[in-house]
Amino acid sequence: MKRDIAMNPNAPDGDYTMLIDPGLRMAAPDVGATTIDFERLWRKGRPPAPPEDSLPLHPDIAEISIPGPGGAPPLPLLVMNAGARGAPRPIVLFLHGGGYIGGSVRREAPRMQEVARVHDCIVICLDYRLAPEAPFPAARDDSYAALAWIHANAEVLGGDAARIVVFGESAGAGLAAQLTLVARDRGEFPIRAQILVYPMIDDRAGSSRIPAPHIGSFIWTGASNRFGWKCYLGTEPGGDDISPEAAPARATDLAGLPPAWIGVGGLDLFVDESIAYAQRLIAAGVPTGLLVLPGAYHGFNRRAPDAPISRAFNAAWNEALTGYFAMGG
Repeated sequence: MKRDIAMNPNAPDGDYTMLIDPGLRMAAPDVGATTIDFERLWRKGRPPAPPEDSLPLHPDIAEISIPGPGGAPPLPLLVMNAGARGAPRPIVLFLHGGGYIGGSVRREAPRMQEVARVHDCIVICLDYRLAPEAPFPAARDDSYAALAWIHANAEVLGGDAARIVVFGESAGAGLAAQLTLVARDRGEFPIRAQILVYPMIDDRAGSSRIPAPHIGSFIWTGASNRFGWKCYLGTEPGGDDISPEAAPARATDLAGLPPAWIGVGGLDLFVDESIAYAQRLIAAGVPTGLLVLPGAYHGFNRRAPDAPISRAFNAAWNEALTGYFAMGG
């Protein structure tokens, strides 16, 4: 299996597949092809969305658009399980992954419908603008506009504005972290909690900070990370002038942020930044849960959802979500 030599040219050769959890090995693709595929995805534009009839029917989905921030184009949303019935229900704002340059909100519909069904909550999936055509702060501002819309329309949706959880994966988790920071600073729209699944929050990973050679050798590599961050930032990552508003790992003040749950695999390029961010949140007095699963690479629970390690991981963030919905304000 190939390694991303560009990530760490001084790393010794080695077959790191033996470090992968046995249930995940068959799902691990060739690293070189993965990086090339991601660049190809950007060059060709966003992949076609699945046809409408591929979306499951229950819970109900409404496809709507809301005004974009500051004169930006309208923002498409998938609104799941809405409707005023019984007691107001908690709300999830979901932000998809894709390295800030790709991903599709419609592809997440089946999984997010399952979240809505299991937790009897409302799920709002945001189709935010992508880099490089729309670099920072476009996606962050789109996320804030969605949060503002949810607060303004919570009652109509049948939701509880006091129980909004921001949930993101990979770059979407990076956006979730950015959103909680700007929401805290502006003080307009409270967030109950944040669930950050293998968050992309530090532009320095794979550029000015080189991890151990086995970390980031699968799926999402140092080269992938540099490419995604360069598109998002509009400049080379890893320098001293990167805004902490774009890269939350650079933020110096984490006090007052909502409770957080962070989950990541031990082979993921984002493992170091995830652990460091969790430690700093804890030091700042933010209630924080951290789960690091050995032998797991980036996106493992998506590639091998039936593997025991993936089931355990998904059960953990679902348990955290249940707890955030139940806790007092």
